[in-house]
Amino acid sequence: MSLKDFSIGSFHDVFLQVIADIRSDDRYFALAAFFIAFNPIYWNIVGRLEYKTHFITKILGSKKRGCYLFAFSIFTLGLVRDYYFHKAIGNQVTSKILDSDLVKLIGLVISGIGQVLVLTSMYKLGVTGTYLGDHFGILMDHRVTSFPFNVSDNPMYQGSTLTFLGTSLYYGKAAGLFLTLLVNFMYTIALKFEEPFTAMVYAKRGEQKANKDK
Repeated sequence: MSLKDFSIGSFHDVFLQVIADIRSDDRYFALAAFFIAFNPIYWNIVGRLEYKTHFITKILGSKKRGCYLFAFSIFTLGLVRDYYFHKAIGNQVTSKILDSDLVKLIGLVISGIGQVLVLTSMYKLGVTGTYLGDHFGILMDHRVTSFPFNVSDNPMYQGSTLTFLGTSLYYGKAAGLFLTLLVNFMYTIALKFEEPFTAMVYAKRGEQKANKDK
């Protein structure tokens, strides 16, 4: 089916065709889905345990070393997730609906935007700001409001999601689009836990500073 057919065709028929292009029984597809779901669960659970017990800090004798080790584990799991994602879409059929030069171009643009958001947010936040340093008691002096945070509330998550989406479009893989939806879903759930927690941590520091100034 061409893009012209897609524009005039039934959405229901197109949806069914895209679903039919997904090989859900593929081992790499299952592994990619697992790590997409597991990773944010991992860093939220371990991060909360560290905040409550400081077990990583106690083991390493330094909250900064603990945060760097935690960051390394998150980064490594991210590489594993990305590896299985690329293996998964490599094993999937190319959807005829998505197989066009225009879709490839759109995919490249979206991936580029996603990478800009991810890399610039990491640069602005640094290692501890990016990888839950607040759970270790390492807080930033001021809220970052410059780019990319002036165009996105969560540029790391949104940029990562866009990168998955762009890659899926570039290769024309319906399975990649499904995995991208899973990525977005898991990040949305993660933010429901992370944003209130971060606000609480910084509010607590503000209260402590106010009490000291009295």
